[in-house]
Amino acid sequence: MQDLIKKANVLVEALPYIQKFRNSVMVIKFGGSSMEDPELVRSTMRDVVLLEATGIKPVVVHGGGKAISAELRKQDIPVRFVNGLRFTCDRTIRVVDDVLHNQVNRELVELANAAGGNAVGVSGKQVLKAQRTQSVDPVTGEAQDIGFVGEIVGVNGAKILEEVEAGRIPIVTPLGLGLDGQVYNINADVAACKVAEAIHARKLVFLSDVPGILSDRENEASVIPTICTDEIDGLIHDGIISGGMLPKIKSCVEALNSGINKVQLIDGRVMHTLLLEIFTDRGVGTQIVRPDSVM
Repeated sequence: MQDLIKKANVLVEALPYIQKFRNSVMVIKFGGSSMEDPELVRSTMRDVVLLEATGIKPVVVHGGGKAISAELRKQDIPVRFVNGLRFTCDRTIRVVDDVLHNQVNRELVELANAAGGNAVGVSGKQVLKAQRTQSVDPVTGEAQDIGFVGEIVGVNGAKILEEVEAGRIPIVTPLGLGLDGQVYNINADVAACKVAEAIHARKLVFLSDVPGILSDRENEASVIPTICTDEIDGLIHDGIISGGMLPKIKSCVEALNSGINKVQLIDGRVMHTLLLEIFTDRGVGTQIVRPDSVM
């Protein structure tokens, strides 16, 4: 009986959050090492379905870097990175396109539907307009070619919301299409921010490889619970935000400035972390908000 009471208390604790977020659009970026564990992937997609069942309207934007790298090795295509970005040649972009759509996206859709959801794959080529971009050498400042890597110049938010309003869970691949018909590889973190911005999501959640933003990168217990956007420059200057976190955080700030209430960075390696963040009093990870936000 005590175990049953504990379960009931969990539901009672979740009630105000279910009421708060009911009918809200929420973008979830799923990627990194959290996608390497099959049971964790299955659990995460089941949690996404649970969100939808409580009245939240989830939209998933996913990565797939590990699966792409594995396929490139299998086909003996050299993997090269320029300033942390995957150099994407003609052969590579074809592999990226195939793996993201026919392996990663298909699996996520199937797992969500197996859990009783109504998920649908949405190709980034349908909703993300892109143009070729370059990297900048951090030492010389010179532009560096990174192949078919793109930056987003437009999002067809109406297409995504059409799926949401039809009662489906859109699961979006991070690929963009240029005006010339060229397919471009898109940073999945940036894609999630741009999608959230375009569809005016209430909240954007990143399932990350770390517990949140750490004040001490060697200590995973040093999570900073809340950061205001006006603190970001100082944290970058102090080296607390650096490397691969930089484009993610800068895109998050743009999304927040566009009207999104909150961005949350949580540890995707922890089972049910998404539910803990949304439906419990304590929450997890780091939330990024505007100074004028009501928390």
